[in-house]
Amino acid sequence: MNKMKLSFLTIVSGMMIAISSCTTPTQTPTETDPMDALLAKYVQVPLKADISHLSDNEKEMLRLLFLTADIMDEIFWTQNTGEKEAFLSTIANEKERQFARINYGPWDELDGLKSFIDGVGEKPSGARFYPADMTKEEFEQFDDPNKTSLYTLIVRDEEGKLKSVWYHEAYAERINQAAELLQKASELAADPEFANYLKLRAEALLSDDYLASDLAWMDVRNNNIDFVVGPIENYTDGLFGYKAAHEAFILIKDIEWSSRLSRYAAFLPELQKQLPVDPLYKKEVPGSDADLNAYDAVYYAGDCNNAGKTIAINLPNDERVHLSKGTRKLQLKNTMKAKFDHILVPIADVLIAPEQRKHIRFDAFFSNTMFHEVAHGMGIKNTIDGKSTVRKALMEQYSPLEEAKADILGLYLVTKLHEMGEYTDTELMDNYVTFMAGFFRSVRFGAASAHGKANMMTFNYFLEQGAFTRNEDGTYSIDLDKMMEAGKQMTAKILMAQGNGDYDAVKEWIASEGVVKPQLQSDLDRVTEKGIPVDIYFEMGPHMIGL
Repeated sequence: MNKMKLSFLTIVSGMMIAISSCTTPTQTPTETDPMDALLAKYVQVPLKADISHLSDNEKEMLRLLFLTADIMDEIFWTQNTGEKEAFLSTIANEKERQFARINYGPWDELDGLKSFIDGVGEKPSGARFYPADMTKEEFEQFDDPNKTSLYTLIVRDEEGKLKSVWYHEAYAERINQAAELLQKASELAADPEFANYLKLRAEALLSDDYLASDLAWMDVRNNNIDFVVGPIENYTDGLFGYKAAHEAFILIKDIEWSSRLSRYAAFLPELQKQLPVDPLYKKEVPGSDADLNAYDAVYYAGDCNNAGKTIAINLPNDERVHLSKGTRKLQLKNTMKAKFDHILVPIADVLIAPEQRKHIRFDAFFSNTMFHEVAHGMGIKNTIDGKSTVRKALMEQYSPLEEAKADILGLYLVTKLHEMGEYTDTELMDNYVTFMAGFFRSVRFGAASAHGKANMMTFNYFLEQGAFTRNEDGTYSIDLDKMMEAGKQMTAKILMAQGNGDYDAVKEWIASEGVVKPQLQSDLDRVTEKGIPVDIYFEMGPHMIGL
């Protein structure tokens, strides 16, 4: 790890070498080297943004944020696989090393976590958040109130017994450096709310108490730059879904697009009342102070940069913040457009019926994604018996069900706003056909991912309800009325499953329906044969924005 006394240029130079070494040409898979086929799953896109309107202080602040993000990246490597350079130095094959950088380890995240390096076994379900030899039974018998915290590692003490270690202790050197950088960045921030957030986030990294900084982030409204940083999502913990992984996003606000989105937040409490479910499952009222904005992403680090890339952010995850202030929904417009152009449109040309392809529109893709993120903050966060949060009741099954909820509830919200005359950017047919094409894009992330399972649950439910037809030529056509009704029914089914907190029932549902069935797999194989990439990776860094 570079010490703080190293010059900024030295650190950035090392960072740029790492980024450039990740670069892989897009190429046609060959029979001679299976790694070519794996690398061809990704297409490289540049992350750029105009920063000419930023002040000198803001540009200097950006440099500090890049350094902080790299620290989050280093920590995530240790959580997923181990120390980055130590691991990569064991790989002699350059193509394997390139693919390992994309996947933050030796397991293909978009293909059921299969190992692509000889001699490497299965990925531990709990990654490196728990001892590799720990059983679920041992964890359940472990008496420690901090064991289920998002912010503790579970390790063995000198006697071999389990113990919890707070992140700020486990990663002390790196956390201290990140906190120092954030404190310096806060002094350069032009926007007072953003400066306060950075200061409180520095303190949060040092204490693992993120509530104050989460609440402060909800007040950030007028900033040119945004920065998401810390241990946030729990997808990497496949054992229990308890542990949050470190990551960072650096974002530049798109003022024009943000102004188009801000008006929808006021409708959230009313939309909650209109959810198609018994009042018991919608009694919670989401905050109406939610923030909808569009950004150009200029850097991904850590968990969010692992294999498949997110195109929108809905945070904070803390249920207490949801109920008091709502959430912020950040649409990453440049990343979204790259996936639309390079992946969704080519897939639609293969699998959507020709007469419906005119409804594949970027504005529909953007709005579907936006309301997916809005939907995360709605519904129910605590089980109806009052004994637990939904997240804790459903454990590792929470993430795929929550993603399925966001998919289908987001589409329901678009429909309701359209019926209210408040959303007129697209025709409903655009949203539903684009949503259909989105199945084929997202399910290629792999059955092991929460998003892949979620897409298959919805796809299989729609298939059962006759919401779409597979034509003789192998393309798909939707029936708008049936798809709208199926969406309404599935929204209710998911909200009830969450409110009931019935772990066994949800696990069975996901196991039976969150899978790719043979007919769909054959269609996905046709997409692969066309050479359409599964996802994107980035050319990114300070040099890409002129720093």
